[in-house]
Formats: sequence, structure tokens, C-alpha cells
Amino acid sequence: MTAGADVVVIGAGMTGVACAYYAARAGLRVTVVDRGGVAAGTTGAGEGNILVSDKPPGPELALARHSAELWRELGDAVGGAAIELERKGGLAVAATPAEHDALRAFAAGQRTAGVQACEVAAHDLPDYEPHLASDLAGGVHYPQDMQVHPMLAAAHLLRAARVAVLTGTRVVGLPRDAAGIRGVQTDRGLLPTRLVVNAAGVWAGEVASLADAPLPILPRRGFVLVTEPLPALIRHKVYAADYVANVGRGSADLRVSPVVEGTRAGTVLIGSTRERVGFDPAFPLRALRGLAAGAVRLFPVLASVSAIRAYRGFRPYSPDHLPVIGADPRVPGLHHAAGHEGAGIGLAPATGHAVAALLIGRPPRVDLRPFAPERLDVHL
Repeated sequence: MTAGADVVVIGAGMTGVACAYYAARAGLRVTVVDRGGVAAGTTGAGEGNILVSDKPPGPELALARHSAELWRELGDAVGGAAIELERKGGLAVAATPAEHDALRAFAAGQRTAGVQACEVAAHDLPDYEPHLASDLAGGVHYPQDMQVHPMLAAAHLLRAARVAVLTGTRVVGLPRDAAGIRGVQTDRGLLPTRLVVNAAGVWAGEVASLADAPLPILPRRGFVLVTEPLPALIRHKVYAADYVANVGRGSADLRVSPVVEGTRAGTVLIGSTRERVGFDPAFPLRALRGLAAGAVRLFPVLASVSAIRAYRGFRPYSPDHLPVIGADPRVPGLHHAAGHEGAGIGLAPATGHAVAALLIGRPPRVDLRPFAPERLDVHL
């Protein structure tokens, strides 16, 4: 076991890695602990979205805009090609005139918050995506949207952080004394520390409970289809107009909204689904068929393409769809960085940057009050 860490970060997904990276840059000695491996949970099952396009004006969009700036800096620092950081832009498309009107109104609000959002008429859509369906009503182009390879990004950022990493190590307790946190008890021994960052993703509620500080963070299951490698067909991240609405819905039922994008390997990733079914590991055919049908609706050329695999992940879901970021007032020394649901990759740098500032007693660049643990009904 390592000793003498100023801060222990629980979770080696993208959010935990970002917290470790910025804490180390701030001069703190950091140990990262994960029950599995680096990016072995939600991060490894993600598409690598870095989006401003799917967020209305408000606190999450402010966090996303800051994070996009930091992602560009990280691309320069660790090598954009190494982490497959692509500034490809996003394209939201509407099937009907009513959907297009709603998209345009949504984009107008985003522009007041600093988002670049360019309306695209139906006849101009082929200039952006030549293989799109010909009967769409129009769209909005978001040049600030990006994509990254989440597993490569987590690994390279963790290497750049030069911190201690304990994988295959389960956290079983958070011992406290009168002053607050005094260490992290693992199944391999005690890590003494006065500062802990709970970045445990879908297990963040479980970790918080170890300190008698419960958080209502639950898993929300999602699937992605992967096609056979193809010649370059799709230039942007392309998604249907109802994607944003499905992100914000609290329903436990299955929601399917097509999101289609190419990768450097030539495969096409097809998302996205959302449903609250606990940690049920099943692959229901209904969800996979819904993804395939939605993708073909947007790109008819995919009708003759084979899907070679599907993968599943569990997003850390909070009741109001906002992450939990900040110090826990119930337990001195305990900080949370969790509950980002499907936006964790995109929001990770801004989250880590803010948490690192709190750890060294400096004000974060983004107002964290909307993300504070005390906003939730957890008997604070």
C-alpha cells in the first residue's frame, strides 16, 4: 500500500482521473483507488462525447463550456492524436417542421449563453452529411462539439498525472474522527489521508454511505451498437431532435434516440438508449433493434451494413440530472465528483479542475452551488 497521500481519489474513470490530474498539478500527492481497472466502468462503455449541443442555458452548460476549453488544452498537453480527440462538430437533425422549429428555438437560447449554433436548412444538410436521409426538415450545426477515445484519454491523462494508482482494490470503509475523514480503508489495507474524492461513478452512492453520507445516485443502463469497418461515411456526431429531451427525462422506461458517428477505425457507433433497470446485465433485443432502426432512419445507407457487436454501460444518474460536485458538509474532508450520467467524459476536466481548487482552498472557476450535495434531499 502507498502511504502519505494528501488526497485519495476513489474511482479511475474519466472523472476520477481528471480530479487526480488537476490535484497533482496543484501540488498534492494523490493516490487513485479503483475496484477494477482504469476506465473499467462507465468510461470504458462510453462513446467519448464532449458536447455543448445537448445542454440548455444554465449551470451544466457553463460547466460544459469550461470543460471544452480544458479538453482542447489537454489535447495539446498529452497529444490529441494519442487520445483521438476530434473536433468534428455535432449535427442535430429534425424529421418534421415542428421538430425543426423546436431545434431552432433551443439553439437560439444556447447562443445567448455563448454556444455556436448554426441553423441548417433541409436543402443544405447534404453539404454537412451527404448520406443523410433526404426527407429531413433541417438541423442545427454545433462546431464546438468534440469526441475523444475515453479509455485512451483516461490512460494517457493518468500517466501524465504521475500519481499512485491501486487497481483491483475495493474501498470498504471511510474511517472518521472528530476532525473528519482520517483515511480510506481498502481490502488491502488503510490509506491514511484527510482528503477524499468520491468519483466512483455508479457506485458513488455506495461509497458515500460508507461515510454515513448517502447520495441518491443510481445506474441508468444504455447500449451502443458497433458496425463493421466502413469507408468514411459520417463526418459529425449526428443525432435526432428528441435526443436532448430523452436525456432530461426521468422516466425509468426504455428511451431510444438515434445518435450516429464514425470513428477513426472506420466503425460506426450507434446510440443511444436510456432506462433505469438497476444493474441488470441483459441485452434486450428491443433496445438493439430500436438503435438499428433509428440509425437507418437517419442514414439509409446503413441498412445493408452489419453490426459486429454491442456493448452496455451504466450511467450514474442523479434525480435532477445534474452532477454532484463539491465538499460534503456532513463529513469534513469528503468531496464528491459523481452523477454526471451520460455527460461524464465531456464534463470531467471542468469537474476535476473545480475539485482540485476546492482541495487547495481556492475558488473554482465555475459556480458549483447548483451541483452541491446539499441541494439533494439526503437529510443534510
